[in-house]
Amino acid sequence: MNKPAAELAIKPKPFLSAELADFASALRFGDIPEDVRLRAKHLILDAIGIAHASTGYDFAHRTLNAMCELGAGDQPVIGMSARLTLRDSVLMNGFLIHGLDYDDTHVPGVIHATASCLPTALGVAAHAELSGRDLLAAYIVGMEIAARLGAVAKGGFHQVGFHPTGLIGTFACSLIAGRLFGMSPQQLAMAQGIALSVASGSLEFLQDGAWTKRLHPGWAGAAAITAATLARHGFVGPGAAYEGRFGLYASHLGSFAEQCDYALATAGLGSTWEIHQVAIKPLPACHFTHGCADAARHIHHTYSVRSEEIKSVRALVPKEVVKTVCEPIANKRQPANSYDAQFSIPYTVATALLHGSFGLTALEDAKLRDPAVLALAAKVSCEVDPAAEFPRYYSGEVIVTTHDGRELRHREHINRGSIDRPISNADIIAKFMENMQTVTSLARAEEVRDRVLGLDEVGNAAEFLNALSSRH
Repeated sequence: MNKPAAELAIKPKPFLSAELADFASALRFGDIPEDVRLRAKHLILDAIGIAHASTGYDFAHRTLNAMCELGAGDQPVIGMSARLTLRDSVLMNGFLIHGLDYDDTHVPGVIHATASCLPTALGVAAHAELSGRDLLAAYIVGMEIAARLGAVAKGGFHQVGFHPTGLIGTFACSLIAGRLFGMSPQQLAMAQGIALSVASGSLEFLQDGAWTKRLHPGWAGAAAITAATLARHGFVGPGAAYEGRFGLYASHLGSFAEQCDYALATAGLGSTWEIHQVAIKPLPACHFTHGCADAARHIHHTYSVRSEEIKSVRALVPKEVVKTVCEPIANKRQPANSYDAQFSIPYTVATALLHGSFGLTALEDAKLRDPAVLALAAKVSCEVDPAAEFPRYYSGEVIVTTHDGRELRHREHINRGSIDRPISNADIIAKFMENMQTVTSLARAEEVRDRVLGLDEVGNAAEFLNALSSRH
């Protein structure tokens, strides 16, 4: 007997949350190619070095004091002696990794995925007394999902004032936590639905250099652990976390939701590894400033132009980054603090033109008040770069006009650290050693380096995390 046509109808496509849950649950450590695991360990190394360097700054200690006031626990904090509850330690570790805005960026997704994925994987794996391989596999799962969910929006979150690192990080981290908790695919799908109501991240910090951006990755991890734990106990969340009428993209992107490509959320999942498209930062500033900063650095070393010779400076940037690093122009020309400076094309360009570099010392209070830098920053204007290929590249061009009529220009179409101009694993190790030695000894830096690069041989994630604290 023939079945009715209704019974022969094609089953509806499952929600994205279910597809991502299946991937997060099923992926085995052995399924992950060796080169992916190796790169992942170097991304982790980079993040841990930055976290240690952040402990040398006032913002880290003020934040830790606040977290300690909320209650002590048994979870370590990277590079510090305090012990906090699971969620607060994840929040604090994410804060430290993102604290200097020196951490990695998945370029197509425009997201600092390690800053949320690593603290969550570290904390939950240690809490559950799992192995280094468990930790590493969960981190890679989170990175792959965060990258794809960020890419779906095609840069739209920044245009409407949301920080995808905080928003997207919550969903990816809910899958990290759920995987490490041993949750079923159904529970993992539910955790993403719950994450929809606790994910957050505003770009308002761009107006005055507020510290809130530093908070976003760790908050994503803490919120994700909450979502996963609720789902594990049967709490019900919505199914269409992403593509629903009030799902992530429709509710946060407004008219930019029309440009979303939902196929990117699962494209190549488990076969094409987005971790290879994660860019390491060569400069401690927003990735959007790097092209122009490097162009200015090139002009300094090529032409040796003096500041008094400069009449004006034009900086060309992708139109999608103007709101982040160029506006309001008056604020960008006179950054209120180090964080403001890290998101300023005028300041980074002026510093690189004058000194031929832009490093952590450029963020010191004395440098922020340097009359020569500020005078040159006042001459920097920003324009949209018609040749930009954002978000594939974070390009930048600087054009210096001198009082005698010369025009000195240089373009960095492919920014350093991008997929087509990558920073090697050896370069990452060198950056790690430099960052570590701002706060600790060479011997200690070498010890941590060796532990991280041997992560997949670690038997106890709790002992590994403990070794990263200053009590070790």
